Amino acid sequence: FALDQRPATNNNNNNIINMSSIDLESISEATSGAIGAILSTTILYPLDTCKAKFQAEVRNHHGHQKYRKLSDVLWEAVSTGQIVSLYQGLGTKNLQSFIAQFVYFYGYSYFKRLYQTKYNTKSIGTKANLILAASAGACTAIITQNFVRMLMVETIRLGGESNKQPLDTASSRMQTSAFGRSKGLRAMLTQGSWSEVFDGLGISLLLTSNPAIQYTVFDQLKQKLLDRKLKKAGNGSSPESLSAFSAFLLGAVSKSIATVLTYPAIRCKVMIQAADSSDEETKENKKKPSKTISSVLTAIWKQEGIFGFFKGLQAQILKTVLSSALLLMIKEKIAATTWVLILAVRSYVVVTQGRLKGSVKR
Repeated sequence: FALDQRPATNNNNNNIINMSSIDLESISEATSGAIGAILSTTILYPLDTCKAKFQAEVRNHHGHQKYRKLSDVLWEAVSTGQIVSLYQGLGTKNLQSFIAQFVYFYGYSYFKRLYQTKYNTKSIGTKANLILAASAGACTAIITQNFVRMLMVETIRLGGESNKQPLDTASSRMQTSAFGRSKGLRAMLTQGSWSEVFDGLGISLLLTSNPAIQYTVFDQLKQKLLDRKLKKAGNGSSPESLSAFSAFLLGAVSKSIATVLTYPAIRCKVMIQAADSSDEETKENKKKPSKTISSVLTAIWKQEGIFGFFKGLQAQILKTVLSSALLLMIKEKIAATTWVLILAVRSYVVVTQGRLKGSVKR
């Protein structure tokens, strides 16, 4: 950028970024979590696509079911030559995952430090941890469902049409579309009515309990493990991070617990946000019924019974446990590197600002 060559005034200092006021620790946590999310999402995306399509299907009135087990989805992709379609919506999913995890880990880290500062303590109880994690999850759900869509409105337009789908819903519908028929991000973002803008927002807010349980369990188990290592080490310093295997194992255990406790709500969300399987066969003038939490619950109960609320639970556990374990393992291993890089950037900015101040004074 070009420097303003006008005489210096007292307002010039206001344009200098005060690095000491930036929450670098939370930014480091958020960046590590977001990078871990992208890598884990990419590695496990074909499994995620199969899981989502399997969960989204409900038996019709004749009792017919297209997918009887998870492998049926994979076999359909293979038999129709649409293996590449297992990656449909990957870019959108990665974008959504990056934003969601960055916001979540930033909020979680920030709220924890606020709590520790206010109560002058380094340890956080289970109840307080659940509340802090749920608060971070609520912020994440609202931002990914609302503000991300608002940003997209200004950057992506088709023929003057404004966007009508939040990123979270768009990624789910791209993923659950018929193989080879998934629409692009632009088309998906601009379709639908304004009543569909917040499809799944209510259930997403309810599901803030999932990461709240997961990361509370993870943090509590992590702290106990580090304390045990500290006792064995005697007077030595506490380990700064878990080993890759320990982080993976704790991530798997914590996510399994959270998934089992919240699974009925997880399936409801998938069904609410899933693409309509009859989109290609439905006439444009035929109005599609809106999907609500109550209508989805009723459909599951009538067509599949009580066990229908847990359809796909094994697939969900397999995918989310592997994904979360990978995410937390990657996050723990790159956290130190991320912190060093952020400190390096801060030092560079501080030095640059010093030079700018000197040139302005001259």
